[in-house]
Amino acid sequence: MIKTVIVEDDLMVASINSQFAKRNPNIQIVATFHNGKDALDYLKKSDADLVLLDLYMPDCTGLELLSELRSIGSEIDVIMITAANDAEHINEALQLGIVDYLIKPFQYERFAQALDKYLVRKKAIESGILFTQEEIDRLVNASTPSASTKKAELQKGVQKKTLDKIRVCLSAHPGNYLPCEQIASETGLSRVTIRRYMNFLIEENEVISQIDYSTGGRPSILYQINL
Repeated sequence: MIKTVIVEDDLMVASINSQFAKRNPNIQIVATFHNGKDALDYLKKSDADLVLLDLYMPDCTGLELLSELRSIGSEIDVIMITAANDAEHINEALQLGIVDYLIKPFQYERFAQALDKYLVRKKAIESGILFTQEEIDRLVNASTPSASTKKAELQKGVQKKTLDKIRVCLSAHPGNYLPCEQIASETGLSRVTIRRYMNFLIEENEVISQIDYSTGGRPSILYQINL
């Protein structure tokens, strides 16, 4: 099990991160902190493997926390999860050795991909084997199946008539993000079908999505036609 610590000052986001992480059977959440100072004190003494780390926190930023850990020789793995998308912060995080960088809001699929990539690399490195160049290349670029592969798989079950229904629905609300439930209601399709077709349309760059964290419960994915 990968002992994982969540450091996030937004209680709702921290809860979402925890719920998402727990879907992976290899992940064990051992602690959650809502400020950098308490997290840093804990991490200096813990044997945790991974930190899901926010950047913006009032007392100690995620980068300050990570920099302090590196200065004392900590090699703990870190996935940054933050709204910061500027080059300066991303570059500093990369130089401090993060294993991935997720920009809020993100979809569960991207979160799961980050964990899967991390686990593949960690398992390979810990195996102690000698690698060929080809194996190193695969390790460095480890990811879930490519977009073209997923697109080919989706196309097997994609029907033009159903696609057109969804396109008409989204086109009727230009500039607006719609929840799955509304699209299902307006098209007469099931929510399962809507989600599957939305994944296809996102791959085709016809649709963009974002996560609505303001629902008070489970976050909702919203969809908008890509104008």
